[in-house]
Amino acid sequence: MTERKEAGKERQPYTTEEILSFDRIKRAMTSRVLDRIEELWQGNQPINVEQVNEVISSEWQRVKDAVRSSPAAREAFRKYLEHTVTDQIDKLMKEDKSELESLGVVEKSL
Repeated sequence: MTERKEAGKERQPYTTEEILSFDRIKRAMTSRVLDRIEELWQGNQPINVEQVNEVISSEWQRVKDAVRSSPAAREAFRKYLEHTVTDQIDKLMKEDKSELESLGVVEKSL
Protein backbone atom coordinates (compact mmCIF):
# COMPACT_ATOMS: atom_id res chain seq x y z
CA MET A 1 0.00 0.00 0.00
CA THR A 2 1.25 3.42 -0.79
CA GLU A 3 1.32 6.33 1.55
CA ARG A 4 0.01 9.67 0.36
CA LYS A 5 0.55 13.16 1.62
CA GLU A 6 -2.40 15.39 2.19
CA ALA A 7 -2.29 18.89 3.61
CA GLY A 8 1.41 18.38 4.32
CA LYS A 9 0.78 15.37 6.56
CA GLU A 10 1.57 11.76 5.72
CA ARG A 11 -1.43 9.44 5.61
CA GLN A 12 -0.73 6.00 6.96
CA PRO A 13 -2.01 2.93 5.12
CA TYR A 14 -4.62 0.80 6.83
CA THR A 15 -3.21 -2.10 8.83
CA THR A 16 -4.41 -5.66 8.45
CA GLU A 17 -5.98 -5.47 11.91
CA GLU A 18 -8.01 -2.39 10.94
CA ILE A 19 -9.67 -4.16 8.02
CA LEU A 20 -10.51 -7.50 9.64
CA SER A 21 -14.15 -6.67 10.33
CA PHE A 22 -16.79 -4.06 9.59
CA ASP A 23 -16.72 -2.69 13.13
CA ARG A 24 -12.94 -2.21 12.98
CA ILE A 25 -13.20 -0.60 9.55
CA LYS A 26 -15.84 1.78 10.87
CA ARG A 27 -13.75 2.78 13.91
CA ALA A 28 -10.55 3.27 11.92
CA MET A 29 -12.25 5.12 9.10
CA THR A 30 -14.23 7.37 11.45
CA SER A 31 -11.06 8.34 13.26
CA ARG A 32 -9.19 9.09 10.05
CA VAL A 33 -12.07 11.04 8.51
CA LEU A 34 -12.42 13.16 11.66
CA ASP A 35 -8.66 13.82 11.68
CA ARG A 36 -8.72 14.91 8.04
CA ILE A 37 -11.74 17.14 8.57
CA GLU A 38 -10.07 18.73 11.59
CA GLU A 39 -6.99 19.40 9.45
CA LEU A 40 -9.16 21.14 6.89
CA TRP A 41 -10.91 23.12 9.60
CA GLN A 42 -7.59 24.33 11.11
CA GLY A 43 -7.52 26.90 8.37
CA ASN A 44 -10.61 28.37 10.04
CA GLN A 45 -12.47 28.00 6.80
CA PRO A 46 -16.05 26.85 6.95
CA ILE A 47 -16.41 23.22 5.93
CA ASN A 48 -19.41 22.37 3.81
CA VAL A 49 -21.24 19.08 3.36
CA GLU A 50 -19.62 18.52 -0.03
CA GLN A 51 -16.13 18.68 1.51
CA VAL A 52 -17.14 16.25 4.26
CA ASN A 53 -18.62 13.87 1.69
CA GLU A 54 -15.46 14.13 -0.42
CA VAL A 55 -13.27 13.22 2.56
CA ILE A 56 -15.55 10.28 3.40
CA SER A 57 -15.58 9.03 -0.21
CA SER A 58 -11.82 9.33 -0.50
CA GLU A 59 -11.26 7.47 2.75
CA TRP A 60 -13.76 4.77 1.78
CA GLN A 61 -11.81 4.20 -1.44
CA ARG A 62 -8.62 3.81 0.62
CA VAL A 63 -10.39 1.22 2.80
CA LYS A 64 -11.58 -0.75 -0.21
CA ASP A 65 -8.10 -0.65 -1.76
CA ALA A 66 -6.60 -1.91 1.51
CA VAL A 67 -9.12 -4.74 1.74
CA ARG A 68 -8.62 -5.72 -1.90
CA SER A 69 -4.85 -5.89 -1.51
CA SER A 70 -4.91 -7.78 1.78
CA PRO A 71 -3.72 -11.41 2.06
CA ALA A 72 -7.14 -12.41 3.41
CA ALA A 73 -8.85 -11.01 0.32
CA ARG A 74 -6.48 -12.88 -1.99
CA GLU A 75 -7.15 -16.12 -0.10
CA ALA A 76 -10.92 -15.59 -0.12
CA PHE A 77 -10.84 -14.85 -3.85
CA ARG A 78 -8.75 -17.98 -4.45
CA LYS A 79 -11.33 -20.09 -2.56
CA TYR A 80 -14.14 -18.48 -4.56
CA LEU A 81 -12.33 -19.22 -7.83
CA GLU A 82 -11.58 -22.78 -6.78
CA HIS A 83 -15.25 -23.38 -5.99
CA THR A 84 -16.39 -21.78 -9.25
CA VAL A 85 -13.88 -23.69 -11.38
CA THR A 86 -14.68 -26.99 -9.66
CA ASP A 87 -18.40 -26.47 -10.25
CA GLN A 88 -17.79 -25.77 -13.95
CA ILE A 89 -15.57 -28.86 -14.34
CA ASP A 90 -18.14 -31.05 -12.53
CA LYS A 91 -20.85 -29.75 -14.87
CA LEU A 92 -18.75 -30.53 -17.96
CA MET A 93 -17.86 -33.99 -16.66
CA LYS A 94 -21.53 -34.76 -15.97
CA GLU A 95 -22.52 -33.62 -19.47
CA ASP A 96 -19.87 -35.70 -21.22
CA LYS A 97 -19.54 -38.61 -18.78
CA SER A 98 -21.02 -41.32 -21.01
CA GLU A 99 -18.89 -40.27 -23.97
CA LEU A 100 -15.71 -40.26 -21.89
CA GLU A 101 -16.60 -43.64 -20.32
CA SER A 102 -17.05 -45.11 -23.79
CA LEU A 103 -13.52 -43.93 -24.54
CA GLY A 104 -12.11 -45.78 -21.52
CA VAL A 105 -12.19 -43.15 -18.75
CA VAL A 106 -13.04 -44.79 -15.40
CA GLU A 107 -14.68 -43.27 -12.32
CA LYS A 108 -11.60 -43.56 -10.09
CA SER A 109 -8.12 -44.79 -10.80
CA LEU A 110 -6.52 -47.49 -8.70
